Amino acid sequence: MIAPGFRIRRLRTLGRDTGGAALLEFAFMLPILLTMSLTGAELTNYIITRMRISQMALHLADNAARIGTGSQLQAKTISEVDINDLFTGAQLQSGELDLKTNGRVILSDLEPTGSGAATYKVGWQRCFGNKTSYVPAYPPAGANKSSLPGLGPADRLTIAPDGGVAMFVEVYYEYKPLVKTSLSPSSTMVEIASMMVRDRRDTSDDSKNADGTTNSNPQHPNGIYKVAGVTASTC
Repeated sequence: MIAPGFRIRRLRTLGRDTGGAALLEFAFMLPILLTMSLTGAELTNYIITRMRISQMALHLADNAARIGTGSQLQAKTISEVDINDLFTGAQLQSGELDLKTNGRVILSDLEPTGSGAATYKVGWQRCFGNKTSYVPAYPPAGANKSSLPGLGPADRLTIAPDGGVAMFVEVYYEYKPLVKTSLSPSSTMVEIASMMVRDRRDTSDDSKNADGTTNSNPQHPNGIYKVAGVTASTC
């Protein structure tokens, strides 16, 4: 039988033993440290992804403002091939983000209405990406696309110069988290960008005949020239 005094001494010795204190403290702190580390990594990845999407929107708008065929003495024409090339370039730029699979791009041509008032119209729109359920914010759903104050947020509307054209890009992207979506600010992101077209652009529309009837075989409806065998990236 173990004497009571021996038991008391053993308990006192155990109470003074601090050999495992550091390990015990680490075990308590590990979940907190792990959560903080994963959250930091998730936030960093989200910020980098959002920056890349923003840059893609800017590059798309800039490239869309530069495309066109023709000399400096004539208004440049654009075709469905030019627009499809823009989207192909954006997909290549997105790399592992895979913009086509995880996002939606809406490219809009903004022109003055020519009515004398400061109103604008969407001459044409082209879209790219598999997230077709996304509803574009610009122009708002139900808006009259032939009489707009501009495109974009109310405090920074994009407008087109008289006789000119502006390109407006809206990029929607569904974020793929490193760890868990709840650790990031949002599971989706939307970035916009716009650029003025530098050169004169041919915006002629042959979708109507001279007598006002519908042209059954237009070659450049809304200013975009058709190319045999090329499918338009319509919305």
